[in-house]
Amino acid sequence: MLPSDNRLRRRQDFATAVKRGRRAGRPLLVVHLSRDGDLKGQVDRTSDSRPHVAEGTPSARAGFVVSKAVGPAVVRNLVKRRLRHLVRDRLSSLPAGSLIVVRALPQAASASYQDLERDLDAALKRLLKAEPAATAPTGAGR
Repeated sequence: MLPSDNRLRRRQDFATAVKRGRRAGRPLLVVHLSRDGDLKGQVDRTSDSRPHVAEGTPSARAGFVVSKAVGPAVVRNLVKRRLRHLVRDRLSSLPAGSLIVVRALPQAASASYQDLERDLDAALKRLLKAEPAATAPTGAGR
């Protein structure tokens, strides 16, 4: 299970990760990652959403979206449990304070655990690798 400090619960947090974060799509899932730098200028509401979290560096938080298009409830819950377990093992590699939303696509219903793991790793690698390049000034070296 994912620790409660690492869960996205509020609709606003999901919306922030999806709208302001970067996206990496794979055949089985889509991953949205929003770092602290993407949240500049927003009102800090961590005290409202997580009153039990100690002050200091906020931990990375994750949320999951598995729609009815994936399948019946039993299948959706299986996919959600697999994704939760995979993300839990990777939270330590994410930047502190980042928000991650993993959206399962319908093909995830018939995918194996290893297939989900491969797609999640590929998406995270792409998102985390691209972050330093995004901070470079545009037009540099021209």
